[in-house]
Amino acid sequence: MTLLGTDRLLEEAFPLIAGRRLGLITNHSGTDSRLRATADRLYQQAGAELVALFGPEHGIRGDAADGEKVGGGRDSRTGLPVHSLYGQTRQPTPEMLEGIEVMLFDIQDVGTRFYTYLYTMSLAMEACAGQGIPLVVLDRPNPLGGMVLEGNMLDPAFASFVGKYPIPVRYGMSVGELARFFKGEYGIDVELEVVELRGWQVAKGWVQTGLPWVPPSPNMPAVDTAEVYPGMCFFEGTNVSEGRGTSKPFEQVGAPYIVGHQLADALNALELPGACFRPLFFQPTAAKYAGQVCQGVQLHVLDRQVFRPVRAGLEAVAMVRKLWPEAFAWRVPQGGIHNFDLLAGTDQLRLALDQGQGVAELEAGWEAGLRTFRRQCEPYLLYARD
Repeated sequence: MTLLGTDRLLEEAFPLIAGRRLGLITNHSGTDSRLRATADRLYQQAGAELVALFGPEHGIRGDAADGEKVGGGRDSRTGLPVHSLYGQTRQPTPEMLEGIEVMLFDIQDVGTRFYTYLYTMSLAMEACAGQGIPLVVLDRPNPLGGMVLEGNMLDPAFASFVGKYPIPVRYGMSVGELARFFKGEYGIDVELEVVELRGWQVAKGWVQTGLPWVPPSPNMPAVDTAEVYPGMCFFEGTNVSEGRGTSKPFEQVGAPYIVGHQLADALNALELPGACFRPLFFQPTAAKYAGQVCQGVQLHVLDRQVFRPVRAGLEAVAMVRKLWPEAFAWRVPQGGIHNFDLLAGTDQLRLALDQGQGVAELEAGWEAGLRTFRRQCEPYLLYARD
């Protein structure tokens, strides 16, 4: 079994926190390999003092919906003060950091650029740098592995909380490696330590880690969701349901105007590697088309080694636009849902799809940027890429 950073912290890396007053940025996904919350273990740990918790989007225990502002208060389990990093501020303030001698970060990411926890981490790195506080990342496996990069590089003109830096959609690093990259490439002058994973094989899938999956956010219930998310999340920027309010968010998409079997047949005719689209009906209980019957498709991953989620998701968006051009629409931000350009990190992708440009052609245009990014990452990698 892969050993997590949080497993190794108390067993092998305790000198990093011994005798120190600690802050912890975490949520319900911050558990060890036996599903014990890192916050609870540190609170009970002799020889170090956990004094404050910091919660990202969805809250410290994962009870807030997508895009919902989160308040502070007291943690119900430990009684410790909780500072929200998804409310009035998204960055720890000097007042929040007062009295903290070491900050820890322990949240599971999903290997995709538009997951907000990445920028909660980088903003905390900046805040800790300003106060001279070391930051320790308790590393976790990237559920998409570390071998494949996918998607376009973000244009800094479209930087937001769903994409702050020019990295690809699928960036192929652990969260600890990414923290090292942010520090080195973007001048974040923080004293950074990464408690490394033990036994993580970057070419293997999540199942091979032997670790249980704890949903890091309400609409990321399974590893299967994370595997399709880099492409199917683009439906958030359209008037097609991305499956929120169903049991299979991001795995299934649809709308009342879509004919499911027609969409599935058209997508399957593309013979996308490792992918199969199944027609279905669903009725969301929340979000887009709540209470309405939708037709659409479920994306099934048949071969994870060759499946490319960014291409599959964009092909699905392009096909809906092609088959139902009068009904399909791009969606502007509202209710916390970010629009397509922010997710894409550019407006060029949307404009290319509007002009009928093929996804394969777009992919070819990303290759040079991905090669450059891979070389740029090499000094920061902690785990062998064979």
